[in-house]
Parts: sequence; structure tokens; C-alpha cells
Amino acid sequence: MRILAVDDDLIILELLTQFVQAVGDHELVTAESGSEALDLLRAEAKGTFDCFMLDIQMPNMDGIELTRRIRMMSRYAETPVLMLTAMADKRYIDGAFAAGATDYVTKPFEVAELKARLGLVAGMIEGRRARTRKIFAASAVGAQSGSATIELHEPISIHDVDNVIEYVAMENYVQQLTRSSLFGSSTFAFTMREIEQYHAAMSPFEFYSLISDMAEIISDTLQGHQFLMSYAGSGTFVCITESGWRPDMGRLVDAVNLSLARTELYNNAGERLHPRVSGGDVVRLIWKSGAAVMDALATAHATAEAASAAHGKSQTDYWNMGQIA
Repeated sequence: MRILAVDDDLIILELLTQFVQAVGDHELVTAESGSEALDLLRAEAKGTFDCFMLDIQMPNMDGIELTRRIRMMSRYAETPVLMLTAMADKRYIDGAFAAGATDYVTKPFEVAELKARLGLVAGMIEGRRARTRKIFAASAVGAQSGSATIELHEPISIHDVDNVIEYVAMENYVQQLTRSSLFGSSTFAFTMREIEQYHAAMSPFEFYSLISDMAEIISDTLQGHQFLMSYAGSGTFVCITESGWRPDMGRLVDAVNLSLARTELYNNAGERLHPRVSGGDVVRLIWKSGAAVMDALATAHATAEAASAAHGKSQTDYWNMGQIA
């Protein structure tokens, strides 16, 4: 991997240089400020960096703002961003992930931990490249309905939607929450009904576009609240909210579905789509830590999928009763 490390502390940059040399198979380029980093990125128009390691607290432009600007560059929209910072307050963690960070490591860090994180990053890069090739190669050749090659369970990276982050980043964010105060945090999820039918009938690019549209509609509905959201695969969007807000899921699902009803969504054949969602349980994260937090995320996910399945069964049962009558 070719890595760009940005930190105003020259000692940290020297340590990172020595570390990367010791690990091998990586090339490290360094910058001492956000503006210097952006100059490097503009100069290398082909997008040759595979990973970023950014400090947060830097003069003139902090690492969170630098992350936002990096994400605005299309060639770096999905490039892993690893925050290496002494800032352990929750507001910095929230801000970094909302801006597009993939992972968050607090200083002082251990070499073994950083080596493990870079190993995970390398795996992410290869997996993402494979998924992106499938989505956009299929679109380029005009893939027809029924030729979907994106696995239904695959998380999909969604760009340019407020507070929506990739699922790996969501998992890393939750892990960070285990080291911070969780007071006020809750998690819940939405699952798109009849997702299997949509997946089977659509080309990869159509399916990707539908998921992106759904993410934008849900995000717009949640505006006014502090939240992060991610697409976890299988039509499910997982959310974490802050500031003590615990939503009424019945009303929230109704609000999302009303917005969906008012939004004109079409497939490539010009046929209007009518997607709807079901919502699961709201799970409080207060006082939870470690595995219990990940279990809470899984519970929110599972209950949303169960609600969607129950809705589908109720519709089938109602139809069968009508036929018998």
C-alpha cells in the first residue's frame, strides 16, 4: 500500500516512517499539515494513495476537516482513513466518523495494534475493489434484469449522503464507543421489505442506486437528530443516535414510508418502484461495553429483518384468506 500520513508532530511522522519500513510492503509519504496534504493529492491526479493516517489536532486545518475534503475527491471517496490522534473525547470520535473516517486509534498506540489495523485496511481495499468492479462493470455493459452479481448480504458503500458511513466504519465506531461514555446512545435499524425480489429483478447498478436512494430518504427523515447510519447488507440500514433521543419506531417507520411514497423512484425500464421499510427494536447502549455493544447492534439488525419478514407473511396470509373467501 501507498500511505499518506499527516501530522504536525515530526516525531510521530518519524516513528511512522520507521514502523512502515519495518513492516515492509508499504510506502509512506508524509505531510506536516492539512494544506500540504491537499497539495500532494492535487498534484497526484491519478489517486495513487491507498490509505491515509491523519492526526486530528493540527493548526489551520484539523484532521476532521481534512477527512471531509479528502472524501470530496471522487478518487478517494472510499480510500480507508485511519485517525491517529491523542483526542479521546467522544465529540472528536463522532466528528471523525461522520466526516468519513474508517477507523480511530488513540495515541500512544502500540506497534502491534497499528500493524493489525493496516492488515485489515489491506483486506478492505481488495474487497472493495472487487465489489466496485462488479457494480460498475455490469452497468457499463448494460446489465439486464436478473443478472445481479452483488451478493444480497454484501454491505455497500454509499457516498454523498449525510451521516451515512460504511459498515466497517460503523463497527469500528461502535468499538470506540465501548471505550467512551455511552450515555444517551441508542441503536435501531430499518429493513427494506421484499428486498429479495428487488435484488433478483435488478441489475447491480440498479440495485446500488435503489439502496443509495433509500439511504438518502432515511437520512433526510432523521435530520434534526445526531446520528450515524450504515447499510449492513440484505436491505438493512443500522443507525446509532445520540443526545438522549430514543425514537418511537412506529412513528419513525411511518415517516420514512410516507417520504418513500412521495418520492418517485424508477428502474431502468421506467417502471415506478414502491419500496417500503419495516423497523426493529430500539436498543439502549447505556452501560453496555465490549461484546454487549456489538450484541445490541446485532439485535437491532435482527429485529428489523424479523419485522420485515413478519410484514411479508401477514400480506401473504391476508391474500390467501381472500382467495379462500
